[in-house]
Amino acid sequence: MTVAPNARPLTGRAVLALFVLGFGVIIGVNMLLAVSAVRTFPGLEVPNSYVASQEFDARRAAQERLGWQVAASYAPGRLSLSLTDADGRPLRPADLTLDIGRPTEVADELTAVLDMGPDGLGATVSLAPGRWRLDVGATAPDGTRFQKILLIGVPG
Repeated sequence: MTVAPNARPLTGRAVLALFVLGFGVIIGVNMLLAVSAVRTFPGLEVPNSYVASQEFDARRAAQERLGWQVAASYAPGRLSLSLTDADGRPLRPADLTLDIGRPTEVADELTAVLDMGPDGLGATVSLAPGRWRLDVGATAPDGTRFQKILLIGVPG
């Protein structure tokens, strides 16, 4: 084995510097990803999950007794919503709300204004391609709160 005459020998200091630099890059990238994850996390949904689960079961049972069904479809520029009672008749609750957003982030959230169009109940809205979450809410005449989450896909 021949050594080039101008080659520097690999010393302990150089190995230590390479070791510290390599792990420094790994730790730096991990810290950046952790800070980004925490910054974009929306936070807690409920303060006490046990109490929320007990209330959820009662609300779910009351909502199921209503027998309401909801469906949604999207055509470019128009989001259509169908809400029917247990007999299949269309419903038009006065306090019907529709919140639109992405399933995994809060950046694209918006509240749609529903109107009666030629194809029924809907909203004029432009959705980018991808998966969208629709949060539908209404109150029945007997005071029962109806809530449903629908996921739709917008082709790209």
